[in-house]
Amino acid sequence: MKILVCISHVPDTTSKINFTDGDTKFDTNGVQFVINPNDEFGLTRAMWFKEKQGATVHVVNVGGAETEPTLRKALAIGADEAIRVNTAATDGFSVAKQLANVAKEGSYDLIIGGRESIDYNGGMVPGMLAKLIGANFVNTCIGLEVEGDKATAIREIDGGKETLKTSLPLVIGGQKGLVEESDLRIPNMRGIMQARTKPLNAKEPVDANAETNTVSFQKPAPKGAVKLVDTVDELVNLLHNEAKVI
Repeated sequence: MKILVCISHVPDTTSKINFTDGDTKFDTNGVQFVINPNDEFGLTRAMWFKEKQGATVHVVNVGGAETEPTLRKALAIGADEAIRVNTAATDGFSVAKQLANVAKEGSYDLIIGGRESIDYNGGMVPGMLAKLIGANFVNTCIGLEVEGDKATAIREIDGGKETLKTSLPLVIGGQKGLVEESDLRIPNMRGIMQARTKPLNAKEPVDANAETNTVSFQKPAPKGAVKLVDTVDELVNLLHNEAKVI
C-alpha cells in the first residue's frame, strides 16, 4: 500500500499572534511552527500501516522553503520521502489542486489529511482533493483499517459515530481519535539522523487560480473587566439587572 500524508505547516498554539501591514499579513517573527495536529494524528496512523502492513509513506506540503523543517520532522518520525510544492498555501482550492497533481503522479492508494488546519480552519481541502482525483472520501475520521483494497472507517457524527466500508483509492480527513494523543511520536536521535538522508523533493506548482483571498485579520476582542461579588443576592441582582441573563 502506498500512502500520502498531507502536512500543514502551522503556528504552535502557544505562540503570540500578531499581524502587520494594516492587519492584512500574518507576522511570523518569533513564531514556532509545527505539524498541524490533525495531520500528525494521520501521520501516526500511516506509520502504523507501515510497521504492520509494510506500507510506503510519503508526506507532502504546499509551501515555501520555510516549511522544510516541518517536513524533516515528519521524515524523522518515520516517513520515507517528502515532497514540497513550491508555492504559498493561501487558498483551499489552489492547495487541493497542487495536492491532486502530486497524488495523481504518485498513484497513491490512501491519502490522509487533517480534517482542518488550526490556522485557517477551512476544513475544505480533503474533500476537494478527493473530488479532483476521483477517490472515495471520509471526513472527521476517527478510525481506519485497511485490508487489501477495502477499508473500514469510523467517522464522528452529531451524537455518535458511523462505521463505513469503502474501497481504495481513499482520501480521509482525520482528527483526534484516529490515534490517541499518547500514541503520537517524538523524533529520536536515530530518526533525526536518518531524516537527513531521506529524499525531500521540491516540486514546481501547476497552474491553479486562487478562488478566495484574505482581506484582513482581526484578533478576538479582549476580555472585559471582572467584577467580584461577596454574596449570592448581589450576584443574582447583577445577573438579572446588569447582565440581563436571568
